Amino acid sequence: MELIVDSINKNYGDKSILSQISLAVPTGKIISLLGPSGVGKTTLFNLIAGLELPDSGSIQLNNTEITGKTGKVSYMLQKDLLLPYKTIEDNIALPLILKGVKKKTALKKVATLLPEFGLLGVEKVYPNALSGGMRQRAALLRTYLFSGELILLDEPFSALDAITKRDLHQWFLKIQKELSLTTLLITHDIDEAIFLSDQIYLLAGSPGKITATITVSRPENKEEDFSLTPAFLDYKRSILQKMQIN
Repeated sequence: MELIVDSINKNYGDKSILSQISLAVPTGKIISLLGPSGVGKTTLFNLIAGLELPDSGSIQLNNTEITGKTGKVSYMLQKDLLLPYKTIEDNIALPLILKGVKKKTALKKVATLLPEFGLLGVEKVYPNALSGGMRQRAALLRTYLFSGELILLDEPFSALDAITKRDLHQWFLKIQKELSLTTLLITHDIDEAIFLSDQIYLLAGSPGKITATITVSRPENKEEDFSLTPAFLDYKRSILQKMQIN
C-alpha cells in the first residue's frame, strides 16, 4: 500500500506553512519526516489523514485519491490516548467496534495479536496499571487495527525514557517486519530516524520544505547494535551537515 504526496501547499491565512511537499512511502517501508518543532510536520500529517485540506496538491493511497478524506489511514499521536475507564483489550478493540464488528468478534481478533505486541496477560487491566512502553504498544495495536495499510506515527516514542525507547525501537522493527507495516514517522530525533527508517526526508524552513532525502541502508540485523557502527555515525554526520546548510 503506497502513499504518494504530490506538490502539497498549505497556508493559514496569509502565512505559508508548507511549500511544494512531495514524498513517497512505499509498501512495507518506514519513512521518517525529520525536522525541528514548528516546521509543519504535524500539519502535513493532518493533511494526509484528511483532517485538513491542502491549498493545492494531491495525496494518493494505492493510486486512489484520498485528499481531504478521513478514515483512510491510521494516525497515532505522542500521547497514547487510551481510555482510562476501559480495559486494555477494550481499548484496543475500539476501532473494530466502531466499524460495526461485534464486541465478541473484535475481542477474539485482539486476542490473536496480543502475543505479537507483548501484551498477553495484561488485556484485562486498565491503562494506569501499565508502564509507558506497554501503553504505547497497546496504542500501536489499536492504531494497526484501525487500518493496517498505512500507519502515521507522530513522535510516538518521544515521551519515553532512553532505555525504554531503545527497547521499543527494537521491538517496533521486529513487529513492523512481521506485519509488513507501511509507516510514516514524524520525529525530531536524528538517532531515532536513522535507526528506524528506510528513508528520511528532512523538513526545514518557513514555510516548511523538503530540503534533502537520505536513504538508509539497513543491515540485516539492524535492531542489534546498528547505532554503534561507523555507518550510523556517517548518516548522523551527513544529516547534521545538511541541516546546518539549510
